[in-house]
Amino acid sequence: MSDPVTIPNGRHALSLVPKAEDKQTAKEFKSDQEVRWCPGCGDYAILAAFQSFLPSLGIKRENTVVVSGIGCSSRFPYYMNTYGMHSIHGRAPAIASGLSVSRPDLSVWMITGDGDALSIGGNHLIHALRRNVNLKILLFNNRIYGLTKGQYSPTSELGKVTKSTPFGSTDAPFNPVSLALGAEASFVARTLDSDRKHLTSVLAAAAEHNGSAFIEIYQNCPIFNDDAFEVLKDPSSRDEAVIRVEHGQPITFGPDGSRCVVRSGFGLAVADTASVDPADIVVHDAHDADPTYAFALSRLPAGSDALMHTPMGVLRDVPRPSYDDLVRAQVEHAATGAVPEEDLDRLLYSGDTWAIV
Repeated sequence: MSDPVTIPNGRHALSLVPKAEDKQTAKEFKSDQEVRWCPGCGDYAILAAFQSFLPSLGIKRENTVVVSGIGCSSRFPYYMNTYGMHSIHGRAPAIASGLSVSRPDLSVWMITGDGDALSIGGNHLIHALRRNVNLKILLFNNRIYGLTKGQYSPTSELGKVTKSTPFGSTDAPFNPVSLALGAEASFVARTLDSDRKHLTSVLAAAAEHNGSAFIEIYQNCPIFNDDAFEVLKDPSSRDEAVIRVEHGQPITFGPDGSRCVVRSGFGLAVADTASVDPADIVVHDAHDADPTYAFALSRLPAGSDALMHTPMGVLRDVPRPSYDDLVRAQVEHAATGAVPEEDLDRLLYSGDTWAIV
């Protein structure tokens, strides 16, 4: 049997470490179910990247769980040869939280979409992040309701014409990354469905994080919202539109690094690199304990084109005790006799009501 090791989710368990001869491959994480999404859907690319990435963690399939809510993205558990649950609309964080807290031997991944997570599930999401439950949350954002055939979603841009907003949406959209940072999530990142290398690197960083890891993945819906993120993919525009951030590195982008990010009042702004002192260029600090920096970074896409100057990468990654560890520590504390058994009996059997003083 293998020696104990610390696996990426910060837990110790002998059973999670496969022997060398039992090394897993991407094929083993693929179920026997036919993958059914619309041709050209970005979910195919995310699924392939996820299945190829999981073997690198060294965690057995039977110790991996994928929980989803409702939506196109939530078909994920069917296509994964792991344990999983296709749960109910917006409630995946509650189900995944209970599983994560009660089973420290499991690596729990939650798959959701912009409608599932930010509409009916918004309250569950922010509290899972606030508590820092040890979940890896992948939010597929295509800015539309795909499963129900093209209604506007909480991330659809202002003025978006859809079947449910024939004269244009009058709702201001959520910025999922800003929302997660507002809930003080300890790990927040953004990536793109078509950039497999970047997507994989972000997944790896999330897996190493002990606590809630929130990843927004821009995902194309070719049927109801095609080319929604084309400005981030088209070679003629992506260098100017995408701001790749890497911890400890100055934030420059554009052709030959011609653009940069600088401080501006209490926030951040984009400037021409040649016009500023190199010392004024912001150096990305994903480990800043204060979330206001990462929040300011998330607010850079603004104005008429809300995708121009979009930060990509890990915006925040800070250590914080996970909810799971804190709850289990309380249980262990009680179990060791720190709370006298007779006091617990007196409380539990005192009647229908009791007072805590």
